[in-house]
Amino acid sequence: MTFDIITIFPNIFDSYLKESILARAQKNGLVEINIHNLRDYTSDTHRTVDDSPYGGGVGMVMMAEPLYRAINDIRAAPRNDTRIILLTPRGKRFTQRDAQRLTQYDQIILIAGRYEGIDERVAEFVDEQISIGDFVLSGGELPALAVVEAASRLIPGVLGKDESSREESFSDENSSEYPQYTRPEIFITDDKKELKVPEILLSGNHAEIAKWRKSKRKQPTKRPQPPS
Repeated sequence: MTFDIITIFPNIFDSYLKESILARAQKNGLVEINIHNLRDYTSDTHRTVDDSPYGGGVGMVMMAEPLYRAINDIRAAPRNDTRIILLTPRGKRFTQRDAQRLTQYDQIILIAGRYEGIDERVAEFVDEQISIGDFVLSGGELPALAVVEAASRLIPGVLGKDESSREESFSDENSSEYPQYTRPEIFITDDKKELKVPEILLSGNHAEIAKWRKSKRKQPTKRPQPPS
């Protein structure tokens, strides 16, 4: 599976893609991740990728022409085997189901936007628009990495044990991942509070442990609530 990311800050990706799971996946030939500098697809001396918006307004807008050229040059697979995605706050919320869906394609092209937005005409050249949450970032580079990792983890062989990807949170939309514990058996805080591992996990009874884990998966994950 190939991921092609279009960005104006290609160096942002260097360290993340050279570590951990994605580094191993690339080394083992399970995924290919290519970073493309959008400025390479400009036609002027200054390698311009943005301009002021028609109608006025604050900030700059990414131009359609360089992105159009980049997409046409990068697309390697037939259209039905390639998915072109624009990362934007206006897009559909990205979910685990979307990550699973994307694994059916041979090539994923991700456009990381910047500035105040992207010329709306770019929507004519993409298959879908994705957001990773209801908040604003400086650009689409982090969302692009999130999509790449979420989809890559589902490719057989990328994780040490394929069961890991099937058992993680959100793989089953009706449950969350069960609680995990490791050593020490009893953790004592500075104020002498004892935090213990549930006894069932120490029992050695794998059938009962499996039952306990299943019951805990049925409980929705409790998320800390912001102060009112």
